[in-house]
Formats: sequence, C-alpha cells, structure tokens
Amino acid sequence: MVTRDILWPDGAPCWVDLGAADIGKAASFYTSQFGWEIAQGGPEAGGYSMASLEGRLVAAIGPLAGPPGTPSAWTTYFASSDVDATAALIKSAGGQLIIEPSDVMDAGRMLVAADTTGATFGVWQGRNHAGAQVANVPGAFTWCEHMSGDFEGAKAFYAAVFGYEYGDMSNGEFSYATLLINGQQVVGGVGGQPGEPASWGVYFGTADTDKAVSRAVSHGGHVLRAAADSPYGPLA
Repeated sequence: MVTRDILWPDGAPCWVDLGAADIGKAASFYTSQFGWEIAQGGPEAGGYSMASLEGRLVAAIGPLAGPPGTPSAWTTYFASSDVDATAALIKSAGGQLIIEPSDVMDAGRMLVAADTTGATFGVWQGRNHAGAQVANVPGAFTWCEHMSGDFEGAKAFYAAVFGYEYGDMSNGEFSYATLLINGQQVVGGVGGQPGEPASWGVYFGTADTDKAVSRAVSHGGHVLRAAADSPYGPLA
C-alpha cells in the first residue's frame, strides 16, 4: 500500500480521472465496483467529482471533453514540478498540447497532451491537491501502462519528456519495458501492441479478480479481456 499527502516525484503517475458522458451513471458504477465515496462537484468545477476510499482521495470523474461521440475514457496524469517546462519538452519531442498549461483554481496547474503515437495523457503540478492519497490497494489504481504500435518511439518520447530509463522485459513474443525514475523506482510500463489504438491504460487493485469482473458485469460493465494469470497476479 502507498499513502501520500505530499507531492509525487516528477514523472510518477499521480492522478487518474474519468471523462464521462454521464457523471452520475459513472459514479454509481464505480461506487458499486470499488466502494468509493464520491463528492459531487459543483458548477464552478464543471461537475468534477472527487472519489475517496476510506477517506483518502483515489480518483475523479468529470465531464467528457471533446466533440459529440467522444467515448468515455480514463486519463493518467504524471507529476511535474513545472508544467510549463514539461509542455516545452512535450512539444520539442514531437507531442501536441490538447489543453495548454492552465491553473485549476488553487488545486494546481495542468495540461493534457498527445504523444507521438497518438495516446493522450495529462501532467499535474500539484498545489493544494497533490494527487492520489492512496494507491496499490483494492479500489485504488495500481498500475498505468502505455500500449501502442510504436514501442521504440514511445520509449524515446517519454524519456525525452520525463527522463525515464527503462527496465526492458521484452522477449521474442512481446515488447514491454518498465518505466524507471531515478534509475530504479518502477512507476509504470510501456509495451508494443501492433494494430491497436495507442492509449494509456489504468489498472485498479482488487482482492479477487474473478469477483471484481463478475461485479462489473452485474452493474452493466463489459469484459474486454477475460481474467487470466500473470507472473504478477491475476488481471482482467
């Protein structure tokens, strides 16, 4: 378990939020799934609603951004002590800014960008809101990974932006590497997935993967990848 009340180190995934077409429906689903307590955001926050687990912030659900028909999706935010400097690195590495650096009231400063593979991500410079206060427990995010058809290009982009080094786990059957900050702290993963849209995926912890999948389906969710064992534990 990780609990945190101070800023996350630069380059670490520090926050996740869901852009949803129906905030109330999404809140109901995730409350049932993870036992979250969700505080409905007011008009001044555009309905952006913070989710807590046993009193500690874990994620948020907010209004869907983009043109009509844009699907609901999770966004992973990476910590930065200087969002404006990170924005410059993103552009110099070939990425595009979707939301330019901007203040979020007194909570912090943020941007949203697309990398060279087309995957979107956020960057967060915390002030009064440092990010997630708990991780790596059931109901909180435990892993974030980037998948695309350009494994080497993705690695080059994120090394240029966040200074990552990589722990390569690739073999003849797949391409995958862990993201390392300070040369040793593992903070996520990047992998090759030819033929699929590039994206950042978010995994949430559970004490029982099969029960979690069953619960999701019973509340209207859909199975995209059936539960299966991995060297690090069962996932779905």
